[in-house]
Amino acid sequence: MGEVDIPVGEVYHSIEAANGELGMYLVTDGSRSPYRLHFRRPCFVFYQAFPELIKGNSISDAVTTLSSLNVIAGELDA
Repeated sequence: MGEVDIPVGEVYHSIEAANGELGMYLVTDGSRSPYRLHFRRPCFVFYQAFPELIKGNSISDAVTTLSSLNVIAGELDA
């Protein structure tokens, strides 16, 4: 199988995942490996809203709110 010429540029593509939008951002300089590859995970976006959701609530409400977000801890490691 022959090599494919990789064009220089960047692209963002997303799909609907179980918890929301899962996006992939790819930057290439034309070489065989990506210059940059970044995943936008749905749980990371949910967790960013957490401080606003719990503002003015008790600690027990914060635990319940976090549980309701269905956060996958492995996705928070960016």
